[in-house]
Order: sequence, then structure tokens, then C-alpha cells
Amino acid sequence: MTEQPDGQVAVRVVDVWYAVDSRWVLQGVSLEVRTGEIFAIMGPSGCGKTTLLKLVGGLIKPQRGEIWIGDTEISHLSEAKLAPVRRQVGLVFQYAALFDSLTVYDNVAFGVRRHITRREDEVAEIVRQKLEMVGMAGTERLYPAQLSGGMQKRVGLARALALEPEIVLYDEPTAGLDPIMADTIDTLIVRTTRHLRVTSLVVSHDLTSVFHIADRVAMLHEGRIITRGEPQAVRADRNPVVRRFLKAGGIVTDEDTSTVEEPER
Repeated sequence: MTEQPDGQVAVRVVDVWYAVDSRWVLQGVSLEVRTGEIFAIMGPSGCGKTTLLKLVGGLIKPQRGEIWIGDTEISHLSEAKLAPVRRQVGLVFQYAALFDSLTVYDNVAFGVRRHITRREDEVAEIVRQKLEMVGMAGTERLYPAQLSGGMQKRVGLARALALEPEIVLYDEPTAGLDPIMADTIDTLIVRTTRHLRVTSLVVSHDLTSVFHIADRVAMLHEGRIITRGEPQAVRADRNPVVRRFLKAGGIVTDEDTSTVEEPER
């Protein structure tokens, strides 16, 4: 994390509200993700992290608020107008979401063939480059069932990068992985962000990963952002909800939390 983002805003979420069955999942969420940074959103399961990621990716629309990708507000766009914006955004799903019936090669090539006119030799070169980038060279003929969970996630990242997006969204990228493979995925996220100069938005409840890779961190709790800032500032936040969450994730100790007062009830 030696390079610093240039200060421009790649993603802007403005007072976003989203409900499912009359229950507010997100309540007035606002945040900005700077171009070239790794921005991590942490929080417990069910707090709205993945919902927010889907909104930024244009997969669902908010009931209220605005979502900007660069200079384009996407929450009110038709599907036809949203399509070219989506090409700027790569999504790495929690469980890779590879097509079981397709080889690794065809999984990575899928978006390129669908959205870009390329000769097959050009497609092959894109696939080769992206698989090599994520440490999966030589796996082109394998099927997802022949890969471990960590390998599938790396192929999922290669597929997301094949369209050369400006922004990459990661949904729980280290979930279900052993510590060594989780560290490998963390390293890949940092390397691809810096090397390709993309913007990365990561949602995770894996606090070791979050505080290892992020330039800035926010925490969602009951549909609201309750803290945000650089990792050291978030670690020092005295909000008791934040402190308990960080303690449970091994980020702060009993000594760190001993002077935190309980909120008034």
C-alpha cells in the first residue's frame, strides 16, 4: 500500500435506502470510494454489506438515494443504458459463481465473447494473461469441480478482470478459505489494484483481511454506517459497537476495550 489514490471519486453512494418486504436493509447510507484505493466495508452477517455491493454493481436499485459510478448516476438508468456502465465494474462473487459446465478457459472468456468483438486468438491471449496474473496458468482445460475453493475464487477474479474494469467489487473474498489461501487472495487483491490501477470495493466480515489490505474502512451496523476512515482511525474509534466487533475479530484486545463505556439506554 505504498501508492496513494489520486483523490478522484470512483464510486459515490448518496443517502441510499433499500428495503426488502417492508424492512429497511440500508438506511441513509452515504460513502465515497476514491479512484485507485481499496475500500473495505465490514460488519456482521445481515447488516447490508452484500446488498450495498449489489446496488453499486447495478444489480438492484434503491428505493431512495443516488449511486454514482464516476460521472454517471446509475440508480435510475434503464437496462439498455446501464449495460455499458456495468462493463466498467467487475464483480467477484463470494462463491466464485463459475459455470460448472464450462472449462476455466470458457469461464474467463465468457464476458469477453459476450460484450467485446475479438478474434479467438485475441480472446485466448486475454485468458492467458488474466489466468497468469492470478496464479492459475495451465488450468484452462479444467472444470470448476476440479478446483479447490481458493482456486475457484482466483478464476472468478480472472473472469472479472478479463473485461478490464475500472472498479472491482469483492463479496466476502476470503470466506471459507484457510488462512494461507485467504492471505493469497488478499495479496492478489492488493496486487491487482496497484498493478492494474483499478478501484477495489471489498465487503467482508473477515477483519484480519480487512485490516490487512484496506486503505480505508467503514462499518455497517443495522443498515447504517457507524464508523469510517483509515484503518488506524477505525481501530481507535470509541463507539462501543465498533469496539466489540473489532474485539470479536481479534483486532483489538481486552485492554483496548476496558475503558469503553456502554451506551445509555
